[in-house]
Amino acid sequence: MSIVAIIGRPNVGKSTLFNRLIERRKAIVDEQSGVTRDRTYGKSEWNGRTFTVIDTGGYIIGSEDEFEGEIRKQVQIAVDEADILLFVVDVTSGILDTDQTVATLLRKTDKKVFLVVNKVDNNERIAEAVEFYSLGLGDYHCISSINGSGTGELLDDLVEALPEEPEEEERSDIPKLAIVGRPNVGKSSLTNALLGVERNIVTPIAGTTRDAIHSHYSGFGFEFTLIDTAGIRKKGKVHENLEFYSVMRSIKAIEECDVALLMLDATAGLEAQDMNILHVIQRNRKGLVILVNKWDLVDKETNSAKQYTEMIKQKLAPFTDVPVLFISALTKQRIHKALEVAQKVYENRTKKIPTHKLNDYLLPIIQDQPPPATKGKHVKIKFVRQLPTHSPSFAFYCNLPQYIKEPYRRFLENRLREKFDFNGVPIQIFVRKK
Repeated sequence: MSIVAIIGRPNVGKSTLFNRLIERRKAIVDEQSGVTRDRTYGKSEWNGRTFTVIDTGGYIIGSEDEFEGEIRKQVQIAVDEADILLFVVDVTSGILDTDQTVATLLRKTDKKVFLVVNKVDNNERIAEAVEFYSLGLGDYHCISSINGSGTGELLDDLVEALPEEPEEEERSDIPKLAIVGRPNVGKSSLTNALLGVERNIVTPIAGTTRDAIHSHYSGFGFEFTLIDTAGIRKKGKVHENLEFYSVMRSIKAIEECDVALLMLDATAGLEAQDMNILHVIQRNRKGLVILVNKWDLVDKETNSAKQYTEMIKQKLAPFTDVPVLFISALTKQRIHKALEVAQKVYENRTKKIPTHKLNDYLLPIIQDQPPPATKGKHVKIKFVRQLPTHSPSFAFYCNLPQYIKEPYRRFLENRLREKFDFNGVPIQIFVRKK
């Protein structure tokens, strides 16, 4: 699919234009400049053509901000990746030195460049836009990304300039893995280690990644869509609108994924916020792999990994059938093992057990250990089947479903796990009237 990159200095409206092109509120939009740090990807369709849009961080020269050097690298990567570049400028501020710097960069590329003059929402501003001819990039498009005026004409010209290529059908059988966790546990470092490129900005400052980033991974026999999310903070620490949007995007990533890789900081242990994230994963019935990162920084003692695993599973109870791996994203220790386990959890989550196998295995066990009688009434389970849901769900049909309590449901779940291997996958048990 063709790629269109939106670039320009901070606060000219790139993310607003991005959201309009993909018709979703995906990029974070805030009055605070420099909000977009990583490259954010989305899909746009116009006049029957579908293409990928990249929203980049604002391009700044000479700033002492630690992020600005990283943002410049991200913009350069976007320029290298894209087929077409949308250079966004702001009519209300006119041409600034930074605009000149970006224009100089773009005049050196052989890529098609569209100069987009934003915030043109009246006739007076249309006249003011004439000065942007001096950037040496030819004709320009006057738009207002906030109300959409001019964007239709821009899209008409853009799709005309797209290179011809066969459109591939989206693969639905590729597992989606969401890398989630509190800020600064190493989520972006893990993504970069897997992809072998600086796909995301990585700095030692907590909360660097604000947008959920989707990357395609193919290698070592694996194929995944990796979703690297903003670090999820405690509600009490979410003071800015910016942090609020980041938290919502992380939760959305969990909702969209098949398997969540919950990263913990080995030096901090399992904290309350980790449990909150875990509960979001469980409520959404997603596969789960726990990755204890920064294991290379922990002083090892005899059975320390075993003791750490037992501590985690005690806090996870009753859902303890979860793989726990000790990794280092920095040294790449066991990161491919993490993918192997994630693939297995995905297979567990999507497996279907034939009805005859379920009944042949479970009914004799239920007959030997039936549900306890309640008020002198005996429950008889007569039939079991797996329901056609995205995550494993099983219906047990009986004469008195109201008398089957939670302990017996867990008993049935444990028998299913023993026989059919649902490691890393929440199971739902439904009891229905026969």
